[in-house]
Amino acid sequence: MAGKILIVDDVATNRIMLKVKLSAARYDTVQAWTGAEVLRQIAQEAPDLLLLDMHLPDIDGIALCRQIKAHPSTATLPVIVLSATPAPEDRLAALRAGADDFMAKPVDESILMARLRSLLRARETEQDLRVGEAACRDWGLAEPSSHFAPAARVAVIAPDRDTASRWTDALARDLPNDRVESLSASDALGQTATQAPDAYVIATDRTQPGDGLRLMSELRSRAQSRNSVICIAPARSDSDTVVMALDMGADDVLPIDVTQPSQTQEAALRLSMQLERKRTRDRKRSFVADGLRLAMTDPLTGLHNRRYALQRLGSLADQARTSGQGFALMALDLDRFKEVNDTFGHAAGDTVLTDVAQRLRNCLREQDLLARFGGEEFLIALPETSLPQAEAIASAICRAIEATPFALPADAGNVAVTISVGVTTSDGTDPVSAVLDAADQALMRSKREGRNRVTTASCDNAA
Repeated sequence: MAGKILIVDDVATNRIMLKVKLSAARYDTVQAWTGAEVLRQIAQEAPDLLLLDMHLPDIDGIALCRQIKAHPSTATLPVIVLSATPAPEDRLAALRAGADDFMAKPVDESILMARLRSLLRARETEQDLRVGEAACRDWGLAEPSSHFAPAARVAVIAPDRDTASRWTDALARDLPNDRVESLSASDALGQTATQAPDAYVIATDRTQPGDGLRLMSELRSRAQSRNSVICIAPARSDSDTVVMALDMGADDVLPIDVTQPSQTQEAALRLSMQLERKRTRDRKRSFVADGLRLAMTDPLTGLHNRRYALQRLGSLADQARTSGQGFALMALDLDRFKEVNDTFGHAAGDTVLTDVAQRLRNCLREQDLLARFGGEEFLIALPETSLPQAEAIASAICRAIEATPFALPADAGNVAVTISVGVTTSDGTDPVSAVLDAADQALMRSKREGRNRVTTASCDNAA
């Protein structure tokens, strides 16, 4: 099924009519007719969306919406309020209570279905982000982010300068904490290369019919503006335009008639709600991105960690096998590093490891893989590199580590450190485990033969 919809109406005929329409579109439906029954059905059936009549026997629909949105477990449940006697003040009250939309009865079926599709897509995206966020929290991979919300930047793209000025002034009055400005379509596309606005309000017909929707598609296709809020302001309120806008990815459709204050207030309310959702999504994306970064990164040195390195080696082997260009692998280990920790303490050892990581970075190319493999062990993979080239790089690394003693913290002086390296190469046909073993065996020979040196081995004769 496409999703589970809870239909709430105290008139059985209305519930049955909505059930027939939704079932034809392959939605699963459950029904309720009182506020108490709504809360029971939400807990029992876990619906994906709520169609809520404004007038119920035991509670006002707007009050029930406010109650649902105030509870943490149901705050993100989409709610569409329906009313047979819609009034501008009711629309505003429903939106202020957290309703995702307000529709007049009899409901335009095509608009209702488009709105359902839009809200359920957004809900699925938010649920995916919550799963990723929960996983990062469970793994302890990211710190809680700040909930500070800077002023949002809202770009108005209207058919002409006069309309743009009137829309901008009207929205700015009702969004006093945000920055509302007018942009041309070309400027909007140009700014996606730098810093895109947080939200766009786009007229559907600017120069030609439908060019606002085409602009929205362009903005959705670009990385910088893909996650911006995009609201469409139709020149006419026909259902085809609204349906097309929602199905093409508009976050909302705004009524903007500056001669009617209730309409500009409603537009501002809808924009505020979408901006708050964007802030929440952005925080979750940032949290998950930080968690993924920590999952791949050694916290002390900032290098990739063992988990990431092993996965990347598999990709390098596939790439080498496909391109015919082999790769080199180095296993590196600091010599007698335990003595540094025992003599100067672990804080000094951590300082040395951090500085070693930086010297290693300085010896490598951007495309090379550098990872801390554990303790004082490092691993380097060099794509499209021959054995002689890898030997030369390894020798340069030994010189870079040995050349300058490492400064210790708290003015404790300096300590000389050297490094041993084992090098091997592969054409991608060898198992990654065999390549790692060859590099490790070469490293062990460097240690046995006096340390601070480079030794090579092939996968065939590593043993």
